[in-house]
Amino acid sequence: MPGRLIPIVTNEIYHIFNRGVASLPTFFNKRDYDRALESFFYYQNSNPPVKYSRFLSLSVKQRSEILQDLSKKKNYLVEIISYCLMPNHFHFLLRQIQEKGIAKLIGNFTNSYTRYINTKQERTGPLFTGKFKSVRIETQEQLLHTSRYIHLNPYTSFVVKSLEGLQKYPYSSLPEFLKNTNSNFCAKDIIISGFKSMKLYRQFILDQAEYQRSLSIIKHLALEK
Repeated sequence: MPGRLIPIVTNEIYHIFNRGVASLPTFFNKRDYDRALESFFYYQNSNPPVKYSRFLSLSVKQRSEILQDLSKKKNYLVEIISYCLMPNHFHFLLRQIQEKGIAKLIGNFTNSYTRYINTKQERTGPLFTGKFKSVRIETQEQLLHTSRYIHLNPYTSFVVKSLEGLQKYPYSSLPEFLKNTNSNFCAKDIIISGFKSMKLYRQFILDQAEYQRSLSIIKHLALEK
């Protein structure tokens, strides 16, 4: 298989995204979303001792010991800045820490999750479309706007109906940023440091919500013509 035309550079930040084959659903229920995120966080580690499917078959004590060991080592492929899983696609904002770290993580994640869905639904073949897409983040302004775009996705696409629902959407890093959850997977300071207060960051996100949703509607209508 040919390599990526534009290589992903270590220590740089990228918007990584992909969608289901033929835009079909990829995440079907809470269990699927949870499984996807848990495997993603697991494969963030450079050298987990077993595959995630094998990890789940271990005893509670064995799983705890593995997670504690990985937590101590902190040998990560990437730094996770923000993310969002949607019914038929995903978005991640990642800084590559190790050479080819993003490709390794996304490969392990999509392969693991595809095997899980294929087994569960008795299907075969790929779940996601070809190679994942990547956009290099070149400025602080682009970084902030990309993170906002990712966090607004559930509202833009009408997956959640209200801004209150957006702030609690469990398959996005936004609740972590707003401290609406105990999760602590993201390098939030890269984004939050650009704001004097959490209130201003929340305002930065929510003030753009209706505009981004309207653009999405216009794009959808244009595609239907």
